[in-house]
Amino acid sequence: MTADTTTFTGESTLPGEHLAEALISLANLAHNYRRIRERIPENCRVMGIVKADAYGHNALQISKTLESLGVKDFGVANVEEAIPLRKSRAISGKSSILAFCSPLPPHIALYLQHDVAATLCDFEMLRTAESVAAAHNIPLKVHVKIDTGMGRLGTVPETAFQLLKAVEESPHLRLMGTYTHFAQSTRRDSFTVGQLETFTKICSEFEHHAQRSICKHTANSGGILCCSDACLDMVRPGIMLYGYLPDENMQHDIDLKPVMQLRAKVIFIKEVEAGATISYNRTWIAPSRRKIATVSAGYADGYYRALSNLATVIIRGNTYPQVGTVTMDQIMVDLGNSDDVRLGDFAVLFGWEGSSAGDLANTAETISYEILCAVSSRVTRVFV
Repeated sequence: MTADTTTFTGESTLPGEHLAEALISLANLAHNYRRIRERIPENCRVMGIVKADAYGHNALQISKTLESLGVKDFGVANVEEAIPLRKSRAISGKSSILAFCSPLPPHIALYLQHDVAATLCDFEMLRTAESVAAAHNIPLKVHVKIDTGMGRLGTVPETAFQLLKAVEESPHLRLMGTYTHFAQSTRRDSFTVGQLETFTKICSEFEHHAQRSICKHTANSGGILCCSDACLDMVRPGIMLYGYLPDENMQHDIDLKPVMQLRAKVIFIKEVEAGATISYNRTWIAPSRRKIATVSAGYADGYYRALSNLATVIIRGNTYPQVGTVTMDQIMVDLGNSDDVRLGDFAVLFGWEGSSAGDLANTAETISYEILCAVSSRVTRVFV
């Protein structure tokens, strides 16, 4: 039998260890949640922000864990993110989900079908939502968003009272709460204070008119840390749940632990002579004879190209510089004359060992949110 007619008849599977893994520490998630609970009033609810696949950490598993810790409210970007949470039963039917985006008319039926609360921003959408809810004979749960200065979504303060009143009086809508979003929550300056004062004044006027209290929420991670009086009835922590401050340069005493550790396998080791260049555009030149390791993660996995020649990795507890331009699928690491690294070793790119996502964010001139969210779907999530 010739080589070109031979077929593989066995069965092969991927080994338990992957080329690139994002370890997700559920213990660190629980630790961060408890630190947040310590900062807010006892009767204040926590909405777990799990949009963008829980900032890249896997929304299904993160939501399930948060619910086991006592969280009963979850925030997502849109109804498309909410549907898998309901279909997978990652959270129970007793927990609520709020989609932050203003809905498109064709999507409103999905909110009703999957029991998702919609963000209502204007009278036009109110009329559309009433029509769809009436046709299905199911009241649509809504949170009215008030734009007090973020300039993204929400009704302006001048029309907020009337919009809240119209929702309250509608037989087809159920007012579950109202909220606003701080434009610069990590600083308690006059603008942030003004946003809070505008919001609470509108809420007070409406609650006096309606003769009932509604759920009011303003504080994201920054608000929890810098504006304790903004906690109100519910808070919306996102980045703090995952172990980072909303601004890496802010000073605070909260003890947070990174939930994600990104690591990838060493897949090749070579020796190069002095003067050898590494990677695209020859941006790094070997100063002497040394060993170079190739690691199986690149910018397609979420390791920013802007980190080229600027970051370090951890292998077997030792720190090594990344060298050469970061490529789509691999990075190179300067081992010097070390004989400690072996083929198949894991290199830690960021996490609770070595550099944090915040460190890489500062190097790449971005924010930790973007570093975490950039970790792509081809990186296997491993829950530890």
